[in-house]
Amino acid sequence: MAPRWFEIETGLEHDHPTEGDNDVVIPVVLKLGLARRWQFELQGGGEQPPGGRLGLGDMSLALKWRLSDRLGPLGRFAVQGALKLPTGSESAGRGTGTTDGSLLLISSNSIGPAELDVNLGYTRRGGDGSTAPKEAWLWTVASGFPLKGVIGGTVEIYGLPATSGPAGAPNLVAGLGGLTWQVHPWLVLDAGTIIAIEGPQAFALFAGMTWNVGRL
Repeated sequence: MAPRWFEIETGLEHDHPTEGDNDVVIPVVLKLGLARRWQFELQGGGEQPPGGRLGLGDMSLALKWRLSDRLGPLGRFAVQGALKLPTGSESAGRGTGTTDGSLLLISSNSIGPAELDVNLGYTRRGGDGSTAPKEAWLWTVASGFPLKGVIGGTVEIYGLPATSGPAGAPNLVAGLGGLTWQVHPWLVLDAGTIIAIEGPQAFALFAGMTWNVGRL
């Protein structure tokens, strides 16, 4: 993102587990270009856990550094560090009650009219591991591509390898598919679904918006 350009991403995700109550997530991501290769992100939003009430979830601050636009097979390569703060209520199920540090490696390539993104992330959490695993990994492989006119498609496979400790979880792999609609050059809407491939991923429906507000 160019310096001083501001972007907002938000939406709604409704999870439908096979057992228990549904939950709702309202993510909000604010992005600001700081310099030619630097971008700041504020990530937060609302969450309604199963059987609970809607309220503020955990919030994180992230800094993204694009190291290169042509780094061999890695293509456009960036590194993003983030600090998650325990702003959500742990007792209400809207937060982990931990302060987390994470590192995300981001590789993007253009293949004809399509984009291919491959990410690898690591998170180290505070606390004693009773409410959330002290360590966790994440990988994603995603592609966005044009379909017809202003309509595009997006597909993604992501995974959360098994974690250990009192709050450990089994391996999870899920798939995402959706459509995008470029309403204006500065406004894109999207909607789709998430399905489980392996592990405890709830079936989910989502809709979102990316708004390039402009230069501040």
